[in-house]
Amino acid sequence: MQDVKVAVAGFGGVGRATAKLLLERRERYRAVHGADVRLVAVCGSRAGLFDADGLEADRLDALEDGLTGPDFVATSGADILIEAGPTDIRTGGPGLAYLTAALSEGRDTIAISKGALVHSGRPLRELARRSGALLKMSGAAAAALPTIDLVQHSLLGCTVLKVEGILNATTNFLLDAMTQRGLDFAEALREAQAKGFAEADPRNDTQGWDTAAKLLILANFGLGLDIALDDVTVTGIEGVTRADLEGWARDGVAPRLVGSLVCEGDAMRAEVGIRTYRADDPFALVSGKNKAIRIVTDAMGETLAIGAGTEPLATAAAALKDLEHILIARAGGRTASTMESIL
Repeated sequence: MQDVKVAVAGFGGVGRATAKLLLERRERYRAVHGADVRLVAVCGSRAGLFDADGLEADRLDALEDGLTGPDFVATSGADILIEAGPTDIRTGGPGLAYLTAALSEGRDTIAISKGALVHSGRPLRELARRSGALLKMSGAAAAALPTIDLVQHSLLGCTVLKVEGILNATTNFLLDAMTQRGLDFAEALREAQAKGFAEADPRNDTQGWDTAAKLLILANFGLGLDIALDDVTVTGIEGVTRADLEGWARDGVAPRLVGSLVCEGDAMRAEVGIRTYRADDPFALVSGKNKAIRIVTDAMGETLAIGAGTEPLATAAAALKDLEHILIARAGGRTASTMESIL
């Protein structure tokens, strides 16, 4: 039975959901992976909690001031860090310091927030390469919808020619409400905010930056590219007009905010913007808060995945999927995951 100690940094809704789900699955980890997984530390921006013997769910609300930061994670003795802090794609946010420290120390790391991966993808990949630590990020790359998994596992060995992704649930809901129920942008947004799945400040979603961030993570960490955020042409949905809606209805097409990668010679063109699909295209059927990805390869043709999940549980489950892959790698030796460490 291998002893595995886990720390969670970033203890908002997603971080708490991840910690609680991990504790619920401890028996599974013992039975399936032969691993005694203990949650030894959690921390937010100002407070945290540590117990070398393992924290239980009933203690997770009693955080102590001052127990936070990369040094706190290091002194906890955690073998694996799950980073779930707030996202800032322009600065890397607080997650950048946590990921940098953990990977430098050879600590396997699961990133849920996107900021550091977008801002400092290349340095983080190099740190993982040098230290041999695994860096996983399913929760940052569309959560319940498999994206990186497809190219790293299911389509391994193929050359990816094109990617199209409906990667943001909020914008998909808004476009659906506008086209199917005749709401204007402001009305649809107020409804999404009232239902709790649109942020108070939704611009990261509605201007297309969340989709761009997920697309960039897939490109750089899934496909081994080196695309910067400034390389992505980004247009959101805030400029949709009544004339646009009437035109799409007249033409019988469904609009979707799509992130795309298209192979052009030796390079990939990256874009985010509204694309329209005829009724017989699967993307036209991706409604509400659902997401989808379509990948075209040279040898396996077209692969399509559609999915959604209730948040924050879906994101927590995606992160813990990464945890299970790490447990498998730990049981089988590091050589079995050399490619994942490099990517």
